[in-house]
Amino acid sequence: MELSASAVLVTWNSAATLSRCVAALRAQTVPVELIHVDNASEDDSVALVRDAAHQIVNETNRGFAAAVNQAVAVARGAFVLLLNPDAFLEPDYLARVIEAMNAAGEQFGMGTGKLLRANAPGIIDSKGIRMTRTGRHLDIGQGLPDDQRPTTNEVFGVSGAAAVYRMSFIRDVSVDGEFLDEDFFTYREDADVAWRGRLLGWRALYVPAAVGHHVRRVTPEARRELPERINRDSVRNRFLLRLKNEGLYLALRNAPFELARDILTIGAVLTVERSSLPALGWLWKNRRRIMAKRRAIQSRRKISDRELAGWFR
Repeated sequence: MELSASAVLVTWNSAATLSRCVAALRAQTVPVELIHVDNASEDDSVALVRDAAHQIVNETNRGFAAAVNQAVAVARGAFVLLLNPDAFLEPDYLARVIEAMNAAGEQFGMGTGKLLRANAPGIIDSKGIRMTRTGRHLDIGQGLPDDQRPTTNEVFGVSGAAAVYRMSFIRDVSVDGEFLDEDFFTYREDADVAWRGRLLGWRALYVPAAVGHHVRRVTPEARRELPERINRDSVRNRFLLRLKNEGLYLALRNAPFELARDILTIGAVLTVERSSLPALGWLWKNRRRIMAKRRAIQSRRKISDRELAGWFR
């Protein structure tokens, strides 16, 4: 079975952690085609990855999603790794994830290893993505001690910090040429593509034998210290995620939980986080485009909301 892989590395002023990330990629036991996309960094990010197989330097910050789409367009691997520049992998990470995905079957288009906190040894960063009935997506096990259980199991989706995708998955779930929805700009785009993949019949795998490390900076408890742009995008993307992917059955089933949290979110935006108000205006202004994307996804869905309901808990 072919194990060829492309690694996509998107940077924006990422020089502080980049050398460690790239060195770990070079040490992978699977041959890796490195594709680097830089979003107008003002530090040494471009110079540190000059020897990439492909390097794309954007004149402006186009966002994570758009940069990934640029990279995917030139990728030649049967599998594509998305890796954050503040993450680094054990040498067999890619090999173990790809081998497990192939063993599980072609319907497994998404895979992840066990990500540990790079700045907190023995603490889980992510074991995949889980969904809640409030409309949130959370990293499985985040902040908990590593239980070191060796069992490979299915998860709803995978974190974009170190995600492995089949190229066949990428091609199938793309909408109007976009693998990641560029309206997300950054954050929650991994949950969006996981949900979209689920609707189209794809599955995701967690492989604990594959280990990576990630410096987690954006967490709910750190919200007050985050830049306004990140919080604004988070508010917008919370609603965008559901508007595109949630069917009527799930919307009704989850309504008591989602609406309660929506009221809290909107209330906070109207009072203590008014810098995020433009997020709500953006959703209204772009409602037709959002609904067009929704129709493109829902018209192709293979899995019903009733079948997906068990993942929302």
